[in-house]
Amino acid sequence: MASMPIDILIEGFLFYKSAPQKKQTLIKLLGISNEELISATLVLKERLNAGAVRLLETDDQLHLVTCQEIAPIIVAVRKNEMKADISKAGAETLAIILYQEPVSRADIDRIRGVNSAFILRNLLIRGLVERNHNKNRGAFEFTISPSLLGHLGVTSKRELPDYSVVAEAVEKFNSNIEAETV
Repeated sequence: MASMPIDILIEGFLFYKSAPQKKQTLIKLLGISNEELISATLVLKERLNAGAVRLLETDDQLHLVTCQEIAPIIVAVRKNEMKADISKAGAETLAIILYQEPVSRADIDRIRGVNSAFILRNLLIRGLVERNHNKNRGAFEFTISPSLLGHLGVTSKRELPDYSVVAEAVEKFNSNIEAETV
């Protein structure tokens, strides 16, 4: 593994993943013992205490979070984000999730051809999509939320105009893509 201190490696990995990570995953990834993880976690917590980010620890996971003192700033930013219209990229991402759910971020990125992390974050904040962990694939998948259906004025996505036509076209497109990659 890299010649950096373990606490820095943990911080970098947690920052990159931007989601809670299992301690066992970190132990395996970094090739360290449980005792080394505990020691590095203590160092990381101490180092982060002076900044805006904190290390949140549960029995089996670690996660980077913002400190409580900057909550008012984050609330203000969220309110401004919520007031803005959904961008073209946001609508495009919503459509992908709507017709292909559950769908991973990697699949969304592949379809759109760009990184969708920021767009997905905004859609999550607005409550239009939900993120769930797929234990079989070991990744997060996105689905539409009941709130989105409410905004669209329907109780099921199948009530959307021409839903079956679009869903069939998407399925055919995906079949063609899969056939080309085989």
